[in-house]
Amino acid sequence: MTTTRTDIDAAVARILDRADQGARRVAVVGLSDRAWRTSHGVAAVLQARGWEIVPVNPTITSSLGVPAVASLADVDGPVDLVEVFRRTEHLPGVATEAAAIGAPALWNQLGLCSPEAAAIARDHDMDYVEDRCLKVEVARR
Repeated sequence: MTTTRTDIDAAVARILDRADQGARRVAVVGLSDRAWRTSHGVAAVLQARGWEIVPVNPTITSSLGVPAVASLADVDGPVDLVEVFRRTEHLPGVATEAAAIGAPALWNQLGLCSPEAAAIARDHDMDYVEDRCLKVEVARR
């Protein structure tokens, strides 16, 4: 079963509806500490709009003034969303990690698609978004 645009549109709406209700803790997998990277720019905008950012990257100590953790398993407490800035081949593994921590939603950034990650998310009742920019969708809202 493939993920359709309608499925993704519905997931975006549910995720942003929950965010409007205060569910704004996002684990950003692959968040860089370099300001010129897309992950940094997107997370900075979210943070400025009141989202709590949890940097997930084993190669940095912090980003945007927040200590980084090496993996989703290292995140202290629940998250409302896992946003991914990793290469496509890593997406199924990240989806598995997101499911393991009970994340309700998985968002693969613009350009990132994975039928395997979509199936993992679907099997764990996670909202699933791929090939969309969270910053753009938040701004549209």
